[in-house]
Amino acid sequence: MQSLIMKRPDTNKEFQAAMAECREIFSKKLYDYKPSWRMLRPSSLTDQLFIKAKRIRTLEVTGESLVGEGILPEFMALINYGIIGLIQLRKGYADKVDMTNDEAMALYDEHARECLELMQKKNHDYGEAWRDMRVSSYTDIILTKLERIKEIEDKNGVTIASEGIDSNIMDIINYSVFAVIKLSPLPQEA
Repeated sequence: MQSLIMKRPDTNKEFQAAMAECREIFSKKLYDYKPSWRMLRPSSLTDQLFIKAKRIRTLEVTGESLVGEGILPEFMALINYGIIGLIQLRKGYADKVDMTNDEAMALYDEHARECLELMQKKNHDYGEAWRDMRVSSYTDIILTKLERIKEIEDKNGVTIASEGIDSNIMDIINYSVFAVIKLSPLPQEA
């Protein structure tokens, strides 16, 4: 009699595969637009993240998309705009495009690596709890984190006992990656 051994999913591989898909989209958009997002101030990026998350929630609630794009591309957009947000937090905004596509890609890779490292630490401590969560919960947590970011921005970045904007953005990216893993036709190990 042959025994069945369930292979545990490899979160690191799934995470990296999802990020690779997002990176490819980011790279193609850089080709089309260059890093035009360099002109976005942090509050504008927060609002961009907010409208993407609100659209996801609307699609989850109504089940209907009138513009033909579904939930998966919006989570991928949250990842890419989140990384743009981390770049802008570190470098500040500019009045014109002031970096090359190669420089933007290097910064993308740096922040994606930081998000992976954070996910690995939290995933260890939380025991892969994300796998048992609903995608709609990711959406609600992301919207909550965006409200927190708005409050921090309204207080000029000053907090008393809370994580900063960058930590909240990294969490948004990581929850979005989990959603991409769950929603994506990417090969998943079972």
